[in-house]
Amino acid sequence: MKLGLINSAWVQAGKGTAWGIRQTKAIGFDSIDIFADPLEIDAKERRLIRKECNQAGLPVISVACVAVGLIDFNPSVQRFHWQRCKAYLDFCYELEARNLLLVLGEYIWEQQVIPPAEQWRTAVRHLQSLGDYAADLGLQIALELEPFRLSLLNNVPNMVRFLDEVNHPAVRANIDISHLQLSGTKPEELRALKGKAIHVHISDCDGKVHGDLPPGRGVVPFEPYLREIAALGLEDGAMSIELEYSPEPDKIVEWVEEAYVATDRLMRQVGIPRG
Repeated sequence: MKLGLINSAWVQAGKGTAWGIRQTKAIGFDSIDIFADPLEIDAKERRLIRKECNQAGLPVISVACVAVGLIDFNPSVQRFHWQRCKAYLDFCYELEARNLLLVLGEYIWEQQVIPPAEQWRTAVRHLQSLGDYAADLGLQIALELEPFRLSLLNNVPNMVRFLDEVNHPAVRANIDISHLQLSGTKPEELRALKGKAIHVHISDCDGKVHGDLPPGRGVVPFEPYLREIAALGLEDGAMSIELEYSPEPDKIVEWVEEAYVATDRLMRQVGIPRG
């Protein structure tokens, strides 16, 4: 399994794209995930990302996209976000990435006005069509489990049910370890994702609120989760470190290095081979 980094760690610290990609390679990562909106960056930035990743020998595994509007109750908003997701998939194709990491939204108005089942059906319908578009490009979509109370995909049973209803080979799950901890998910529950998961995020948290910290700075018991992930057979996949805003942006390199060393050690402890 490759050990990667989501480049948002560098972006949030105000570092340039090229610098961040080169630093990712220098630290020792096997791959990189890109956090960039194709509707916000220009052609020069797109080419720069491709060029620097190729020169560094860092394959792009995933491009992250937050598309909460896919389940908005306004059809015009849904259409915009569906087209935006297509643009992201095109961007994935340009970068020769493997998947689009997609974050769906939450139930609106505490499930009191719009029937929750309606929002669920809307999400299923859009992921079926986006799955077709992804498959035509040779890509997959990895859905992220969010730990928030009103998120559509906020636990393993909901993720499994959603994937089963979408029923598309190009639509699979991302496993975010700190989100599992925050949602109260037991490690053994991951067995239900056998054959359904394709990508992993790793970070730590305080067990109470969302916070992407280097492993070891929080309370997440990583080894039980990692042993279950190892049993899912994701050897050809990637585990990407996700870091939120560093408390000391001028020490972002040390922040990322700390996360790299800790994660590499955890992978070796549970017998997850690198590569």
